[in-house]
Amino acid sequence: MTLPIPTHSKEEMMTVTWNTERRARRDDAHRPSFDLVVMDMAGTTVRDDGLVERAFARTAREAGLDTYMPLASAAQYVHDTMGQSKIAVFRHLTAGNEAAAQEANRLFERSYGELAETEGVEEVPGAGAAIAALRDAGLRVVLTTGFSPATRDALLSHLGWVVDGALSPADAGGRGRPAPDMILSAIVATKARAVSSVVVVGDTASDMIAGRNAGAGAVVGVLTGSHDLARLTEAGADAVLESVAALPRFLLELP
Repeated sequence: MTLPIPTHSKEEMMTVTWNTERRARRDDAHRPSFDLVVMDMAGTTVRDDGLVERAFARTAREAGLDTYMPLASAAQYVHDTMGQSKIAVFRHLTAGNEAAAQEANRLFERSYGELAETEGVEEVPGAGAAIAALRDAGLRVVLTTGFSPATRDALLSHLGWVVDGALSPADAGGRGRPAPDMILSAIVATKARAVSSVVVVGDTASDMIAGRNAGAGAVVGVLTGSHDLARLTEAGADAVLESVAALPRFLLELP
């Protein structure tokens, strides 16, 4: 599956879809100011053109996941749980068989790394500039991912971004999204003022739920990844942008 990267003009990229119910609850007189942005990687800032799905398909064959469920059902589960810790996903797919889950996760990380090396990975257009703009404005930026630290660091090395931190579930006690642990770890690491001063950004329902679970001041979805507007809004997005490229201007103009 190819990630649907927008090709809109700069003006169109600033289109914001609000969750009107959540917006109505905001008290503009007590609007939070932000000092930390926690952003997902694959699908939000990193354009991988479906490498996750292709790496999973290869892993499913090599690990014999059809022993536990039909591969079509497993592939659908992977899509539905995009953004979650990969080892947690494999624990589900192997019916709690820890040894099988660990082996499947190892094979997945290897497959993803090989595909990324041969096919390349790129940023979502404008993501690097958005990160730089946010940091120039005085906000800290921390990236989060369901990948292992090794895969995460390989992606960051390739992209060459300067960020204030990057976290995997292994860096936050082992729990990935939709648990709030990575977000809360980012708050502690960057000494953010409060959970209300944090913006959480992602392309999946798991990102939105994690932001809500953490009590973030704003939870923002983007449409460059796995889940659509309805799914992101249902999962608790305060607003949905076409792309993370629009995030700096959006935060400056946040109603």
